[in-house]
Amino acid sequence: MDTGAATGRAAPSSGNIGHMKFIRYFPVAPLLGLLAACGEKEPEVRRAETPASADAPRPAAQPAPPAAADSRPNIAILGDSITAGHGLEPGHSFPDVVQREIDARGLRYHVVNAGVSGDTTSNGLDRLPSVLAMKPEIVLIELGGNDGLRGLPIASTRANLEEIIVTSQKAGAKVVLAGMTLPANYGVDYVRQFEKMYEDLARKHNVKLIPFRLDLIGGGGGMLRDGIHPNKEGQRMLGQHVASELFPLK
Repeated sequence: MDTGAATGRAAPSSGNIGHMKFIRYFPVAPLLGLLAACGEKEPEVRRAETPASADAPRPAAQPAPPAAADSRPNIAILGDSITAGHGLEPGHSFPDVVQREIDARGLRYHVVNAGVSGDTTSNGLDRLPSVLAMKPEIVLIELGGNDGLRGLPIASTRANLEEIIVTSQKAGAKVVLAGMTLPANYGVDYVRQFEKMYEDLARKHNVKLIPFRLDLIGGGGGMLRDGIHPNKEGQRMLGQHVASELFPLK
């Protein structure tokens, strides 16, 4: 919520010049006279070869071959700072945990973390085209928490979520909806209407609803000090929970 995927060959040392071969010259007049008498030609004197200059151009290094494209189907997680892993080192967000859980079970999926801190459902809707451009097989929507924390009208939040769901389905993706909640101090009625919004949308559009109850992991020390974002352990538990709900979709 409010608060991111050459070695060079050493040049020949100039000291190598010290290894040049040197020719020793002898007096040649008597020898020429003898050779002339014998009708022989003057012997050819060979000069020592000079080593290649250290500044001579060398062949350019060949570029590394391109990495093979990841052919696994994508699972895109469109979310806010909870998805982005706010306050944690890279590799500890719940999408990272989901990827490790999937890999451990030998399932061929690539998890794409499309979480941006501070995003509302409106922001997520704006980013949806870039997410769908990856042609995900599954889209998990983890949005709405910032809408609720800012007291935005539930009707507008519902409309944005509904458009994300419908657009993703039309693109051929299976949709999974994370059911969010709010702190109790937002009032019993507002919180209940907020939670019911996810239940109604999941029922209407026949999508899987994953309870995303951060309060279930908060009691065991799974939250950061802000009481909103999961810490490393909370993200681990959250990721395992999400993965267990996704596996039946394979």
